[in-house]
Amino acid sequence: MAKPPYVKFDTPKEVSEKVYELVELTRDSGKLRKGTNEVTKLVERGDAIFVVMAEDVNPPEILMHIPALCDERDVPFGFVPNRAELGNACGLEKPTASVAILDAGKGKPLIDEIKKMIAELRK
Repeated sequence: MAKPPYVKFDTPKEVSEKVYELVELTRDSGKLRKGTNEVTKLVERGDAIFVVMAEDVNPPEILMHIPALCDERDVPFGFVPNRAELGNACGLEKPTASVAILDAGKGKPLIDEIKKMIAELRK
């Protein structure tokens, strides 16, 4: 399957696993918000410290604006392959297209590690 146009770089499996882990840690000890409208607002306000997007969103236009907005606002972002798994990591029974992390809680060391890995992938 071809990558959707908003996916700006390939995410190796070990990086996406860490991203899921970060979302789970944040769910339990920090603050996160789910859903593309919420994520868009939080990035625009400068409240998001990290954004996670699923690659299997249909239609892709739903997430098209987020990577550019994140780059504009200097918010790091990452991709995971599956929105159902992203929803599970958030503690939802439904899939979610995107998540914004406001406070990583116990995931703080992990978020720094992921930011470095993603910076390397984007070069």
